Amino acid sequence: MIVVRYADDSVVGFEHKADAERFLRELRKRSETFSLSVHPEKTRIIRFGRFAASNRKERGQGKPETFNFLGFTMICGQNRQGGFQVLRRTRRDRMQATIQRVKGELQRRRHQPIPEQGRWLGQVVRGFYAYHAVPTNYRGLVVFRVRVAQLWKRALMRRSQRGRRTWRQMPRLTVAWLPRPRILHPWPERRFVVMHPRWEPCA
Repeated sequence: MIVVRYADDSVVGFEHKADAERFLRELRKRSETFSLSVHPEKTRIIRFGRFAASNRKERGQGKPETFNFLGFTMICGQNRQGGFQVLRRTRRDRMQATIQRVKGELQRRRHQPIPEQGRWLGQVVRGFYAYHAVPTNYRGLVVFRVRVAQLWKRALMRRSQRGRRTWRQMPRLTVAWLPRPRILHPWPERRFVVMHPRWEPCA
């Protein structure tokens, strides 16, 4: 079995469905002894992994199910060589919630000087990248930056009668203040590699 856990949120993987069902039954019993319960909507058993797509296709069930974990949607995908790969995408609801917060704050900052707005928005975009800039999530970074730029353009156009001029300025303002998307985090096989001193060539 494989366990990935952060605080009270966890994902447990099994090779056989029977083992997963047994584990879930025991987990519920164990939780009840401490007057706790597993979340009825978040806790479920799904087929996920390198054989999930072929197994569901044989049954005529369509694409493999996905699941959410720590702000990402996990998807069964393929790498460039055609092998199995877990794709991580920013959860739509989390991105939308962040966009709504940016929209509300921009309304409050509408009459600030453009450089001041730009510095603040740049911090917002960098903060989003700091967590979400993982491999296979590049498109999510692009979408977030575009949405922020659109909100900024609307805010500037509403405060000025020179809307067309603001439209022409936006590409330059976006390049100047909003960082371009790029992947910041390494692939898992690199991130979690551990080298013992005895394994080093000089040992």
